[in-house]
Amino acid sequence: MAKASSNTPKAFSPSSDATAIPIERHPLSPFLPSNAQLLMLGSFPPQEKRWAMRFFYPNFINDMWRIFGLCFFGDLQHFVLAEQRTFKEQTLREFLSEKGIAFYDTAVAVRRLSGNASDKDLEVVEPTHIPSLLKEIPKCKAIATTGQKATETLCTLFGVKPPAVGEAVKIEFENREFLFFRMPSSSRAYPMKIEKKATIYAKMFEAVELL
Repeated sequence: MAKASSNTPKAFSPSSDATAIPIERHPLSPFLPSNAQLLMLGSFPPQEKRWAMRFFYPNFINDMWRIFGLCFFGDLQHFVLAEQRTFKEQTLREFLSEKGIAFYDTAVAVRRLSGNASDKDLEVVEPTHIPSLLKEIPKCKAIATTGQKATETLCTLFGVKPPAVGEAVKIEFENREFLFFRMPSSSRAYPMKIEKKATIYAKMFEAVELL
């Protein structure tokens, strides 16, 4: 079992060109049900002009909530309002609260180096203080990252090598033990069919006894 450092990583040093780009702060509060057993961490939300709802993974062409629909209900449209091109936000909040699944991101302030949400074009200015999140969810026993940038940021915090995509490692952090999962990105830019992604996510949910 890897023993993680309790130090929050320092903000990344910006390049000279990046300093002219405005800093963007996270627009959402952490979603932390008191019964959460799993904390899922992305990198940072897309620009608000791309949102279909005011919640995590708000871009209608991001497949996170379709993956959830497939995993838990065998229906990728379960949380989707196709005609309105949005998601069932209240249904999602209630479902996640009942299941005990928390959401946030690994950065609270970023620069968009190319004006989009691509991980490779995000510069982390201020990482999220993960210990503060975990104090709010004492039943949490697993942490999952959902993209490359989130994985890199969390591995810096934990002082561990990234697990393979779809795999997990045991870590000790803040005197607690966790399973640290690395999940495939739910972005359609990630080269994997949604059914395969759902199979990988379902294995994680089973391992945490949520499915």
